[in-house]
Amino acid sequence: MGLKTLDKISAALQSRPLELEQLRKEGKKVVGWLAYNIPEEIIYALGLIPIRVGQGGDGRLVEVGARHISTKNCVFVRQALGQFAEKTDPYIQQLDLVAIDATCIQLYRLEELINFYFGYKTVVLGVPRNFATKEGHEYFRKEVEFFTKKLEEFAGVTLEQSKLEEAIDIYDGIREAIKTLYKYQSLDNAPLSWREVSSVINAGYNLDRAHYLELLKELIVEAEAKLSEPSRRREVEARIFLSGSLIPPGDTKLVDIIEQLGGRIVGDDLWSGLNFFLNLEIKEPTPYGVADAYLDRVPHGSLPYLDLKSDGRLANLKHQLQEFGADGIIYHTLRYCDAFTFKAGETKEVLGKLPFLEIHTEYSGSDFEAIRTRVEAFIEMIKSKKEIAELV
Repeated sequence: MGLKTLDKISAALQSRPLELEQLRKEGKKVVGWLAYNIPEEIIYALGLIPIRVGQGGDGRLVEVGARHISTKNCVFVRQALGQFAEKTDPYIQQLDLVAIDATCIQLYRLEELINFYFGYKTVVLGVPRNFATKEGHEYFRKEVEFFTKKLEEFAGVTLEQSKLEEAIDIYDGIREAIKTLYKYQSLDNAPLSWREVSSVINAGYNLDRAHYLELLKELIVEAEAKLSEPSRRREVEARIFLSGSLIPPGDTKLVDIIEQLGGRIVGDDLWSGLNFFLNLEIKEPTPYGVADAYLDRVPHGSLPYLDLKSDGRLANLKHQLQEFGADGIIYHTLRYCDAFTFKAGETKEVLGKLPFLEIHTEYSGSDFEAIRTRVEAFIEMIKSKKEIAELV
């Protein structure tokens, strides 16, 4: 029997578009946002409604987006542009402002296009390339300060420290809850799967954050009750860790293939997954304090880092692989997601002997069988090694 709170989260998500429509009639404003370093706490503290936009897996929308942007851009960006072009997505329809950061240069280009072609009001948050330096921190502080002022003008209110403190408390609670759920899904007697945790994360980007936190707390209590039940010994399994490009809502191809072939996803370091919630500690409830916390967390793969020995992304990856007991890593890159494609080699080199499979894909079904064949061989290889190790 599944967890009942998952059904409650699903029901809340289904009713959310109509709820947003009503809130806008009452004078509330909705801010859609994209990328990795947008400080949601500030949006929320100003009384605005943050909604993370962008989906994947729809080849038709990729083609729609390609009418307005080069096909050399990644499929996620092209599909997002297709969503803004068609305006049939219930969340895209409710946006009053779109905030995009320059962590990913392709998404930064998306901001220009939705403003120029489709008339969306936009605001950009600059992100330094040299993010690990003192100068990079100073630049980002000024950018977050400017970003806050633009949002204050849009909201018609001034950011209050007490409101920001409340928002930080809520978001800290969400981050801790997500980390707890990730821990639970990796256990041998896991009460829920990685896919379910991923769907919970994606739902949270659209729900009211305070309500979402209450649902997460309820889900954790229910999951912990399941943990106390007797567990059955699992058969030899391939514990798979996902890395590389983001896997947004709607992009289920790789996940479907892994699970159909008997693999079990136990963790990830995706910027659409666990990484977004890690190592983000806001020590001072001010825009500067928020800026420092966002820049000091696990860096996004789009940001260059030349010293591999001190690269926080790679250090985090190695830690998570051990934490979740992964048997192998599938490094997934979207077509023309250059930042992660170029880092595949260094990632494999740093990980040493751990089984590593690089998959390059897009949002169409044309590569399904090719990917399936490679993943099947990878999973069988891991299982064979584990079976031999158990016999020794």
